[in-house]
Amino acid sequence: MSQPLPIIIAAGGLVTNSNQELLMIFRREKWDLPKGKLDPNEDIPTCAIREVTEETGVAPLTLTQFHHITYHDYFDTWQQQNVRKATHWYGMTTIGEPTLLPQTEEDITAVAWVPLSQIADKLANTYPNIVEVVTRWLQHHALQQQL
Repeated sequence: MSQPLPIIIAAGGLVTNSNQELLMIFRREKWDLPKGKLDPNEDIPTCAIREVTEETGVAPLTLTQFHHITYHDYFDTWQQQNVRKATHWYGMTTIGEPTLLPQTEEDITAVAWVPLSQIADKLANTYPNIVEVVTRWLQHHALQQQL
């Protein structure tokens, strides 16, 4: 029997602005959402806010709600082993028009506010987990609009 994979805890955000646009990053030739690993002694919601701000420059951020957790297995070159990343996704909002600053040391080359009408174009060039996260968010968003 194989051993269970070590779990890496991460958090990220589905951030909208006052125009109801979704914040996305472009990293390693794919569209993505801002997210990252939990620091020691940090709680998960704080990690989500920190990672979004570090990767995009967007602040201030307000958590609106927890969405769900995704799991992604990969080979961690730092730990030299296979791991399972559990990413906790939160809805967030920001006010005003914060300056977008891609975190180039994390291979992020662009940050963009994506109108809902253009999200499908971005999802055509992303990872399966991100498609899942954004699709679930869009479904929730549509339900909220009906209430």
